[in-house]
Amino acid sequence: MMKTEDYMKIALAEARKAADCGEVPVGAVLVRDGLILAQAHNAPVTDADPSAHAEMLAIRRACAKTGNYRLTGAELYVTLEPCVMCAGVILQARLGRVVFGARDPKAGAVATLYQILNDSRLNHQVEVTEGALKEECAKILSRFFKEKRVGTHLVNR
Repeated sequence: MMKTEDYMKIALAEARKAADCGEVPVGAVLVRDGLILAQAHNAPVTDADPSAHAEMLAIRRACAKTGNYRLTGAELYVTLEPCVMCAGVILQARLGRVVFGARDPKAGAVATLYQILNDSRLNHQVEVTEGALKEECAKILSRFFKEKRVGTHLVNR
């Protein structure tokens, strides 16, 4: 049986794929009953689609795979705290749990700026676990943006 760290390592591998494409390095893995339903990485630039966040793509793929827009009981492992858009879709898909690595001080909608997934005014709440492989998740992001500022792209070195 895989553990949280195992799923987060897969999410980090997805984040590296995003970085290789010049995308913000965020990766996600969607799991239910110990089976990986989908995995994805950020692709808004590549897809010319502002909604092509790792979480959104993983949820879309899992819904297509299961033939259902509800993923009740599924767990999402993502390297960066979800934004408002992704948190809304997580609620709509009725996920059971979200595990994220690094907080997002500018757009985090799960723990940092907002706590959308635990808002009792909404019709669904999601268990949230933060900090899984936090250092590795933060490192890939900080390195990506540092290199972007200096004009290099050496994320995987």
